Amino acid sequence: MSTNEDIGPVDFVLTDFQAVLDADVDGLLDAPEKPQKVTSSDRLERAFLEIAEFYRTHGRVPSPSTHDIAERKLGARLDGFLVSDERAAAVKHLDEFGLLEAPQAPASIDELLEGDDLDDLLGDDSGILDVSDLPVMKRPESPDSVAQRVKSEDFELYEPLFKAKHAELADGTFQLMPFTGLDLIREGVFFVLNGVMCFVAEVGEDVDLVVGGKPKQKQRLKVVFENGTESAMYKQSLMTRMYEAQGQVLARTGHDTADILDGDVESGHIYVLQSLSTDPLIANIKDLHKIGFSTTSVEQRVKNAETSPTYLMAPVKVVADYRLYNVRASWLEHLLHRVFAEVRLDLTQIDRKGRDYDPSEWFVVPRDMINQAVAMIMSGEITEYVYDMGAQRLTRRKS
Repeated sequence: MSTNEDIGPVDFVLTDFQAVLDADVDGLLDAPEKPQKVTSSDRLERAFLEIAEFYRTHGRVPSPSTHDIAERKLGARLDGFLVSDERAAAVKHLDEFGLLEAPQAPASIDELLEGDDLDDLLGDDSGILDVSDLPVMKRPESPDSVAQRVKSEDFELYEPLFKAKHAELADGTFQLMPFTGLDLIREGVFFVLNGVMCFVAEVGEDVDLVVGGKPKQKQRLKVVFENGTESAMYKQSLMTRMYEAQGQVLARTGHDTADILDGDVESGHIYVLQSLSTDPLIANIKDLHKIGFSTTSVEQRVKNAETSPTYLMAPVKVVADYRLYNVRASWLEHLLHRVFAEVRLDLTQIDRKGRDYDPSEWFVVPRDMINQAVAMIMSGEITEYVYDMGAQRLTRRKS
């Protein structure tokens, strides 16, 4: 009996309390949930979502160097994600705007220097510690604004010059001197940069640019390297690289670097032409080339080729133009004619006045043999070689 009395009230209480719980539609009697522990992953996600929200609102990534403290904080935070693969992987699923894509690395040292105008920074008259006037890094707007080392398509025109300069360094005609400044970077000057000789083949026209919010003029160069590559870097970029690498300039022995070009004077052009004649008698001759000399531009020299028997009364194509320094170009032309005398074209042309003309500067010889002969003349080796018409190559003279 006592057992039933003990159980009855208990059953009644449980049944009654369950009814109350069932009636609590608003959940007032629900036990409060324990707050979940915030993990490091949660913190990373929240931090990244703030960056994403900034991008959604402003349409750009936050800057880590702005005067706005809140934006600068977000910019620094984004940099933290970009330098940590682990952090970036943890929030990659939230990256709807591609904020975690690493910026493209510079393709070359030239591109790196082009993107950071050190010369403009050094020229800051207001002082490099004045942060309000620091230059803004410019982003190239087109591939043309980036100087990359590429294969030199006309390297055979410059190879003889490099061989000549090495020979002149060896015999003491030229010497290496320290690079002293931008004024030395002129057309026709040779430098040694990181152990590689290079040649300033062309200096372009001034280009107006805006660097760090300031107008600035720069000049593109055509710099040819002895390893067969070339670069269209800016003049100021070459200067920066020369200073960084403690580069050297080639100067004629006895000349100061201030008047370096007094010892390097362009003396003319040796050019090689290919005939575009439609006359089968001429068009069917393989490896027919004219070797000539000019003190003016080759294009000017051959302007009216189709009216001159010197050019076989037909248009011509310039296939090589050797720009010579410190060498009598007329002497070099004469020497080339003598080397290839055995394969001189035997042909009589009739000019517009009906007169006979025997062109003496056309030779049946492969172009690469002309290139090789020029290089060997410049290095002095040619005296030991003759051209073998049958083998179509330069062979050493028999003793």
